[in-house]
Amino acid sequence: MNLQPKDVLTEQEVEKGLRKVVWDGLFSEAMTTLTGGAFIVAMAILLGANNLQLGLIAALPTMVNMFQLISIWLVRQFNNRRAITVICSLLARLPLVLIGLVPLIFPGVLSLELLIPVLFFYYLSGAIAGASWNSWMKDLIPENRLGAFFGRRSAFMQSLNVVLSLLLALGLDYVKDNFPAFEMQSYGLMFVLAGTSGIIGSSMLAGTPEPKKILPRENVFVMLRRPLRDPNFRRLLVFNSAWVFAVNIASPFFNVFMMKSMNLPLSYIIGLTILSQVSSILTIRIWGQFADRYSNKTIIAIGAPLYIICLLAWCFVGLWSYLWPNLVLLSLIHILMGFSNAGINLSLTNIGLKLAPTADAIIYLSAKNIITAIFSALAPLAGGILADYFTGRHLKVDAEWGGPRWTKSLHIIELQDWNFLFLFGALLGLIAVNLLAKVKEKGEVEKDVVVRIMRSTVRNNLKENFVVGSLMNGYSQIRNVFRRKFF
Repeated sequence: MNLQPKDVLTEQEVEKGLRKVVWDGLFSEAMTTLTGGAFIVAMAILLGANNLQLGLIAALPTMVNMFQLISIWLVRQFNNRRAITVICSLLARLPLVLIGLVPLIFPGVLSLELLIPVLFFYYLSGAIAGASWNSWMKDLIPENRLGAFFGRRSAFMQSLNVVLSLLLALGLDYVKDNFPAFEMQSYGLMFVLAGTSGIIGSSMLAGTPEPKKILPRENVFVMLRRPLRDPNFRRLLVFNSAWVFAVNIASPFFNVFMMKSMNLPLSYIIGLTILSQVSSILTIRIWGQFADRYSNKTIIAIGAPLYIICLLAWCFVGLWSYLWPNLVLLSLIHILMGFSNAGINLSLTNIGLKLAPTADAIIYLSAKNIITAIFSALAPLAGGILADYFTGRHLKVDAEWGGPRWTKSLHIIELQDWNFLFLFGALLGLIAVNLLAKVKEKGEVEKDVVVRIMRSTVRNNLKENFVVGSLMNGYSQIRNVFRRKFF
């Protein structure tokens, strides 16, 4: 197949290419669902992974973003983004089929020492392909259709993720309960299906046209110095790095905690994840509208304290001996995390685009991705070490009322093992939020003003956005705790 770019694309070629990009998104989402999230954590635990190894597996997807320099160099060297994307994506996806065949053909042979290097190569090749793909899509998709196209594509991908995740979780729980001897073979089959789906997605990209673009061959390291010399962008990098470190020191271990400490079935965990995704999907449009109207920094200032509250709430999970109160708390946490993450992630992306000069946007964003990737990768490793340290340690706080006729004891909180890690992440998050005040963005509005306007808007649309309405009513009760604390 000819992978060379074309000087001019016809409208029919663009439309055909866009359809193939949508199909690639669906096949790639299936691949990601089959090999990521709670499923890869469950597989690693089944293989006997310790906390540090679980942290390493969680760090791999972001760690490899440091190697996006390779993609920049390849694109500028060969000026063929389609060939780079297709070849690197195939190199990423073929090993998934091979590693999946190991437990199917040679039961008992698969180990973490074999799985982790394959995952590293998978994520590395995917990161190189992804950086090249982003540049290619920017030139292929008409600028006036970017938002609508990716919104529709993301909606299809999210829907597939929800359905596939739930079916897989139910299937794995059934195998675990009824045919435990075949549990590892089930994961092997998932990897085979993931690799096959990914290869089909690569073939879709191979048939997608690329508009020709000649890029200058400037020294990559010289270019990366520019964003570091920009004082305001440098302050954004400091905040972003501190925030992702605080979040990723705790969040990769949520699933581990629910599996190991609470012994929740995969179907429960995936159900909670879906709840978070639905909350995010229902609220991201509102976040986007207010970010455009009032500034991204303001949205982060609202969403970040909410996420910190979620981290603190994780310290209370498992406090009750009955399952249902813990599930209720977990449901509320996941809804609030989906709500806050939607605004935070959207605004972090948009503020980077807004503060980057138009001429050097790719360089600024690459520098942002590479630098934050370092902290995103270090955080789960640090989390794994801390989790080992806190194992066997606990802090218990009780209150007791004594009288002449009876005595009543109240169990307030008990921190142990993972709870310490979540508390540590919340404290680091508070430090990170203070750094946001130093970042300057045009059009900033006081966050309390935006909260009042958002609450009013949500109440007017309560029937359409019932999840958001409940969250914002709750936020009105706690906002005073954070009022003017960070700004």
